[in-house]
Amino acid sequence: MMMLYTPVHAYPEGSPIFGVIIPEGYRQWEMIAPSHEEGSFNELRGIVGNAISVKAYREGTLPFPDGAILVKLAWKRVPSAEFNGAFVPGRATTVQIMVKDSRRYASTGGWGFGRFIDGRAVDQAQHETCFGCHQANVKDHDFVFTRYAP
Repeated sequence: MMMLYTPVHAYPEGSPIFGVIIPEGYRQWEMIAPSHEEGSFNELRGIVGNAISVKAYREGTLPFPDGAILVKLAWKRVPSAEFNGAFVPGRATTVQIMVKDSRRYASTGGWGFGRFIDGRAVDQAQHETCFGCHQANVKDHDFVFTRYAP
């Protein structure tokens, strides 16, 4: 059986359950949208995507096609020293990844998940929560929270 998700490993340790890795070159991918989460996270986030996911967003394709990869980069939000009332990224918190492979990840809506801190995958218990949250909140958007910011 051919595995659709076979990028070059930038970080060889994959996520528990899903085996998702941080794809090489993801920092050069196109921006899908920024986001901000208040409360205990208090984070600024940037979501980037590979060419397959960007094309799907631009064309309004749902469900996303196999091979789509989304990467969320997150940083603590800190006040800007140069501009009162503005915020800038502080320390990095996580890199979170979604990989669409409808055969490999059939039991989780076609998506595999990876959450990394300092380039290392977090534990299995944290990965067990990924799909449940996406299923409960964004089932009608192919389990994806991020909307395209044109």
